[in-house]
Amino acid sequence: QVQLVESGGGLVQAGGSLRLSCAASRISFSITTTGWYRQAPGKERELVARIGTGGTTNYADSVKGRFAISRDNAKNTAYLQMNSLRPEDTAVYYCYVKDILGLEYWGQGTQVTVSS
Repeated sequence: QVQLVESGGGLVQAGGSLRLSCAASRISFSITTTGWYRQAPGKERELVARIGTGGTTNYADSVKGRFAISRDNAKNTAYLQMNSLRPEDTAVYYCYVKDILGLEYWGQGTQVTVSS
């Protein structure tokens, strides 16, 4: 069964940086899309960023210019570099991947807390 292991979350002051990692294992088919969603208390889960096979990226307007998504295909690992963090970025961040069959897999989530 596919496993996604996230790491890198934590507590940081406003203006600080964190880098999240998402390592995929036991995946049988090529990954087409990798992305990050987040969910804050009392809010719906929202897309933060995603990257496609050709390296095309999409970002939520609220994180453009501050966050950067990347991935290392050889390691089946994706990264989310988060700079200039704000208290409103506080949420549980979830990694997901979609394989060439269209199946999606999700990580367990990692907490990011930004203090003011």
